[in-house]
Amino acid sequence: MSGGLMAKTGPQRYPGASTAYWWGDNYAGAPMEINAVVWHTTEGTTLPTYGNGASAPTLTAVPDFAARKLRWYQHFDLEQSARALVDRAGGITTNRNNLAQVELVGTCDPATHRKWEAAGRAHIYWPEAPEWALREVAAFVRWLHENHGVPMTSTVTWRAYPGSYGQNAPQRLSADAFNEYRGHLGHQHVPEGNDHGDPGNFDMARVLRYAAGTPEEDPMALSDKDVDRIALRVLAYRNKDADEKSKAAGRRIPDFYGYVARTYDTVVTLPAKLDRIIALLSGKKET
Repeated sequence: MSGGLMAKTGPQRYPGASTAYWWGDNYAGAPMEINAVVWHTTEGTTLPTYGNGASAPTLTAVPDFAARKLRWYQHFDLEQSARALVDRAGGITTNRNNLAQVELVGTCDPATHRKWEAAGRAHIYWPEAPEWALREVAAFVRWLHENHGVPMTSTVTWRAYPGSYGQNAPQRLSADAFNEYRGHLGHQHVPEGNDHGDPGNFDMARVLRYAAGTPEEDPMALSDKDVDRIALRVLAYRNKDADEKSKAAGRRIPDFYGYVARTYDTVVTLPAKLDRIIALLSGKKET
């Protein structure tokens, strides 16, 4: 990332991003030529205040579940240093190290995810983010590459939270490795007093494939994980008194597995139809 701070060039605002929470005039920061992005999770479900900008990133992405979109809020120019990292005087630079920072509203903590899920609190658990959210992130990644040359690469290990927490967590980079890094990494990889573990095991590899338009990412394909999750819903519907051991075993209904694997649009792209499909497969009349 390092190589000397330079004057900003290229477009400084992400198209469509709101500046309703703009702090670029309050904190001058340092001009940069970005070659990397640090990704965070807010560990909340709404747009943070960031202490009126004192700890703000470059942008925040807020899920709009009804529209299946991310609503982007920009707080600083793209190549103006943000403030979401520990940046100690006299050490290596972090916030000022030729990088942009993005906060994803939601959580990377499985315990928080379970608690919010039990409470019916709408949120994104970013290690299992829905495809629409990952594609929204990918669009931003591609825009950065096309307009600022940020490599669409990630060579770090995205470790699951809470194992990713701590200054000595195994995935965290050394000062030299951090200075030399180009591409996409997480708060969990930043040294110099940063101990946060976000955004956990975020599927950056999938984001980068979407951004590059890799042919292997067939939009008609479902992963085994996707199918297991849906199949378990059907099992729970059919066998409401099934014990937890059966659920944990991830038992599939063979005919349903094949059906789902062939009907991506019905089950995933239009999730409102899922309950109807479950009802039909369960032999229950639609209401």
